[in-house]
Amino acid sequence: MTASPHDRTDTPPRLVLSGVSKSFPGVKANDDISFSVKPGEIHALLGENGAGKSTLVKVIYGVQQADSGSISWDGQPVSIPSPKAARRLGIGMVFQHFSLFDAMTVIENIALGLDEAVDREELKTRVAKVLQSYSLPLDPEREVHTLSVGERQRIEIVRCLLQKPRLLIMDEPTSVLTPQEVERLFETLRQIASEGCSILYISHKLHEIKALCDTATILRAGRVVATCDPQQETTRRMAELMIGAELRQIENTHSGRIGKRRLIVSGLTLPGEPPFGTSLRDISFEARAGEILGIAGVAGNGQAELLGALSGERLSAVPNAIMLDGKPVGSEGAGARRSAGLACVPEERNGHAAVPDFSLAENAILTARYRLPLAPRGFIRLAAVRRFAQAVIGRFDVRTTGPGSPARALSGGNLQKFIMGREIGQEPGVLVVSQPTWGVDAGAAAAIRQALVDLAAKGSAVVVISQDLDELLELADRLSVINEGRLSPPRPVAELAIDEIGLMMGGVHGAAQAEGAPLHA
Repeated sequence: MTASPHDRTDTPPRLVLSGVSKSFPGVKANDDISFSVKPGEIHALLGENGAGKSTLVKVIYGVQQADSGSISWDGQPVSIPSPKAARRLGIGMVFQHFSLFDAMTVIENIALGLDEAVDREELKTRVAKVLQSYSLPLDPEREVHTLSVGERQRIEIVRCLLQKPRLLIMDEPTSVLTPQEVERLFETLRQIASEGCSILYISHKLHEIKALCDTATILRAGRVVATCDPQQETTRRMAELMIGAELRQIENTHSGRIGKRRLIVSGLTLPGEPPFGTSLRDISFEARAGEILGIAGVAGNGQAELLGALSGERLSAVPNAIMLDGKPVGSEGAGARRSAGLACVPEERNGHAAVPDFSLAENAILTARYRLPLAPRGFIRLAAVRRFAQAVIGRFDVRTTGPGSPARALSGGNLQKFIMGREIGQEPGVLVVSQPTWGVDAGAAAAIRQALVDLAAKGSAVVVISQDLDELLELADRLSVINEGRLSPPRPVAELAIDEIGLMMGGVHGAAQAEGAPLHA
């Protein structure tokens, strides 16, 4: 086997960061960071939310300017004042959130992302060559709104490859991909690296880091705390380096006893809200006491619409479409459903799950007053509210000054811990939660997952809607997949293979990709 460039220890680095620091009001995002990336190396950048990863790659890509420190490129000190200057050096970046126009074609979106004007026919020829070289199935004439998330990501990758990058930065590239799309992406990245391009890869999925990356630099609180070979390191150890503490293992406290049907959904159909909402089509499932039901799916396939329908934010004309402990609630609002024993956590924290300008105590009473004696006969018991908020803060290790702190003052991860604690602390009969560990560190994620397992063990029915397939496989007893507003019948997790779940997540379109769809160029 021919050694790749990063296997040769004498290969000089392509990118060297020396003592890079960057501060914002009240926080030092990067603190004296130093590391290097060699040609052809796939280098992981790891760290919990707030560790400084995003700020650092923005400095490398010219979006932000460092306060101190230096950057060297091929042995020469460089200044990178803008993304255009970064691209001139040969640095490309694929952001987590794509910058695409849905109503335009693939080729039109690619043209908009280039720094120079290119004749359309010449561009089509160049794009066709890239698609052929990297075996990327993509039709340049299709409109973006008709594409899967994986195909949209390929547009961003092609746009970078057209500029012949020597360093490619990938920010959480697999967060919304099916397993089949992830494997296709990895094949592409390995080929790019084999041709000498360096890759700086940001992800929180440690098993992917082990499968793909040659080196990992681990950040914590803005500083480099370790560098390791991820193929020789365990995922547990890397997670512990990220959080600076021992990782808590989930204890399966539920005995496997599944009880009565607590939530029954039958033939739930709702139109999507214009302009881009996904319609729910004949959704049917049940969740039983003591059970965790997982719902997997690629973002944008009806997850938000399903949670809105279950929470009571959107009503059905058919009361029996949703039954809660035997009571028809399909036409009841959110307050009535909470009083009947339902709790919900939406994906969006600020503005949906919490009011940013309200204190944590005020945010606690917004939902808990239906289940707990916090406002009998409409009179708020301030001391009881503060005690409940403080109990949530303590149990879920929410880093804050206290119940009087405004929600907007918390980091995203800490606010997520508070919101999850607020709902779990009410011990609802049914809990429906979307993205329960979105944006929290590995230690907090383990604590939240344990709390969900414990809640089910006490007899609640828990429905977890998540894009994190590993999370669902760890938590769920049964699993369904939502695709284009339709829900597959729930099946025991033990009976499902990863590839099968991936095909279900992608629907027919995903199946075609997995079988090796022909190139369209």
